[in-house]
Amino acid sequence: MPERPTEMLTDTWTPLIILWITVLPSIYMAPMNQSQVLPSGSSTGLKRLNEEQRVLHRSKRGWVWNQMFVLEEFSGPEPILVGRLHTDLDPGSSKIKYILSGDGAGTIFVINDKTGDIHAMKRLDREEKAEYTLTAQAVDRDTNQPLEPPSEFIIKVQDINDNAPEFVEGPYHATVPEMSVVGTFVTKVTATDADDPVYGNSAKLVYSILEGQPYFSIEPHTAIIKTALPNMDREAKEEYFVVIQAKDMGGHMGGLSGTTTVTITLSDVNDNPPKFAQSLYHFSVMEDVALGEPIGRVKANDLDIGENAKSSYDIIEGDGMDVFEITTDAQTQDGIIRVRKPLDFETKKSYTLKVEAANIHLDPRFLSGGPFKDTATVKIVVEDADEPPVFSSPTYLLEVHENAALNSVLGQVTAHDPDVSSSPIRFSIDRHTDLERQFNINAEDGKITLATPLDRETSTWHNITIVATETRNHSQVSRVPVAIKVLDVNDNAPEFASEHEAFLCENGKPGQVIQIVSAVDKDDPKNGHYFLYSLLPEMVNNPNFTIKKNEDNTLSILAKHSAFSRQKQEVYLLPIVISDSGTPPMSSTGTLTIRVCGCSSDGTVQSCNAEAYVLPIGLSMGALIAILACIILLLVIVVLFVTLRRHKNEPLIIKDDEDVRENIIRYDDEGGGEEDTEAFDIATLQNPDGINGFLPRKDIKPDLQFMPRQGLAPVPNGVDVDEFINVRLHEADNDPTAPPYDSIQIYGYEGKGSAAGSLSSLESSTSDSDQNFDYLSEWGPRFKRLGELYSVGESDKET
Repeated sequence: MPERPTEMLTDTWTPLIILWITVLPSIYMAPMNQSQVLPSGSSTGLKRLNEEQRVLHRSKRGWVWNQMFVLEEFSGPEPILVGRLHTDLDPGSSKIKYILSGDGAGTIFVINDKTGDIHAMKRLDREEKAEYTLTAQAVDRDTNQPLEPPSEFIIKVQDINDNAPEFVEGPYHATVPEMSVVGTFVTKVTATDADDPVYGNSAKLVYSILEGQPYFSIEPHTAIIKTALPNMDREAKEEYFVVIQAKDMGGHMGGLSGTTTVTITLSDVNDNPPKFAQSLYHFSVMEDVALGEPIGRVKANDLDIGENAKSSYDIIEGDGMDVFEITTDAQTQDGIIRVRKPLDFETKKSYTLKVEAANIHLDPRFLSGGPFKDTATVKIVVEDADEPPVFSSPTYLLEVHENAALNSVLGQVTAHDPDVSSSPIRFSIDRHTDLERQFNINAEDGKITLATPLDRETSTWHNITIVATETRNHSQVSRVPVAIKVLDVNDNAPEFASEHEAFLCENGKPGQVIQIVSAVDKDDPKNGHYFLYSLLPEMVNNPNFTIKKNEDNTLSILAKHSAFSRQKQEVYLLPIVISDSGTPPMSSTGTLTIRVCGCSSDGTVQSCNAEAYVLPIGLSMGALIAILACIILLLVIVVLFVTLRRHKNEPLIIKDDEDVRENIIRYDDEGGGEEDTEAFDIATLQNPDGINGFLPRKDIKPDLQFMPRQGLAPVPNGVDVDEFINVRLHEADNDPTAPPYDSIQIYGYEGKGSAAGSLSSLESSTSDSDQNFDYLSEWGPRFKRLGELYSVGESDKET
């Protein structure tokens, strides 16, 4: 223990007073450039060593016993002394050895094992690591036995102001409405300082504006940016560039600072009315312009943008409010003037309109500044155009009786040229609408006349088109439809609606209605049809039948007696005269055929033919149908039988897949001549029908009949082929019913690639008499026999 208590007390309180004055936020602070002593043992305390190596004992309220401090970023020629470890067991005989372990022990912090002095070997950065936890222990130097239990303590790195503030989120962009009042919130910025916010003022920031005054201000401690000037106009200046500074040390001298930029944009509000670029607009338009066609544009400029610049246009005054209309172009915000009604230069040559443009979206805060609208005058001049003729009516309806005389006038159309020059008009009929050329028109005055007779019953309406053309300009053409209605006259006599045939029962009663007939008339009277029925004058006292007119304009035929018999008279003819009520009245005579029939007891007609009496008694209609069905079945059986016999009698024809010619076509090897008997079976060349001699031809029907030739006896399989072919050739040459080809054609094709080619005479361009077969002998011994055969044929023909 020290022996100077008074000096010790003074040295203990002096650092505490200095710490209280200089560092208010701190709880403790070690004097700079001074070492610290950390005693060990239960009776030891923290000792501090000044520059004169004075040992200070801590008081009960002084230093925390297990902490040391080192200043960050400290550098010097020698390692900095952080503190000293000391134990009461150390008698000073150098038998005590101090050992240091923990964070940075041996690398950053080194201890003198004899004195217990701890030195920092490197520059420390608090922002990297703020404190280090170490463990100290005193052991016997000779035995390495611990003299005391290990003691843990902390070395804290004291902060210095070595980091400037930074705006991590910068640069900033903000928006504030134009014309805002002073103090309107714009945005808030934030800067960070890596220094210790607890120790000293190294991290205490103060904000200020370097650029951007006097338009904006910033709260020094909250960094909230606000407007500083009222009524800032976007149309005057839209964007502001503000520089913000953040300074530590509470903004005092010597503090570090950082800056950022804030781009502040004034957003638009509707504080400007639309304004026409000119107060008077002039437009000209042709009188024949199409409806809806634009004739001009007006423009009201608005200094605002977006929705605040949108305007609507209206015609509020003028002599053409119903003739013109104005709409807004959504893309350009122009006012488009269009034609609503047809223009006529001859009627009105100019128009004056008053057009208004007004904002659509209004801001109530600025309504007091005046109306957000503007007006302009528009003068429109109508120019003359060569117009087509104009008819006096858009359509015409004419009526004519169907018996009108040819060349009679049906009606008249009129048209005129609306232009000042008033060109003469020529009329014509569009013949595509009058293909039958039933009408004509006078080219000068437009009178329509009849060219061919009319018939209402054929066509009631005729629709034609009249064309009016200017004589001075044939391109100016107008058309008008003309409907011609054909009126009815009584020119058709009534007639029966259909061919009536009545049936009368033999056992009928007098006064019985035999038939009800009706009449039709192709004419169409205004009051409807009314027909009169009568018998011919010579048939008025008909003893068999009488007639009765019904209320529905029909006629009933009645029988006068019941003594009708098919044997006596089977058919009666009753002429009836039908007259209409037209002017003049028309009539025709129709004959009703009445057949006498046999009927059942209930009046059902069974038979109307006199031949029915010769049929067997009791033979009904069902029996007749059964008999007819049997006859049809027998006919079908006969037809099937004849068909089968025809197929059976057909000649034996070798199928295609068994045809010898097919075998010969596939036989592409040179034969062995007469000695070759294995190429094919000679029996296949023999016709079984040839055994009896005469070979009938089934492919044609001979015109002449010849006696059958005496056939040859059956030839054995080993017959000579040459003899067989000669016999068949001779028969074919002497048969006038044979087709114009010989039997040799069947074997005449020797396949593809043969040097001899085809031996058939079908496609030969020369006749048999013109052919010379001597060259066959020159082909070798295999064709010698074939040449002799053809030579024999030639000799036979000559004989």
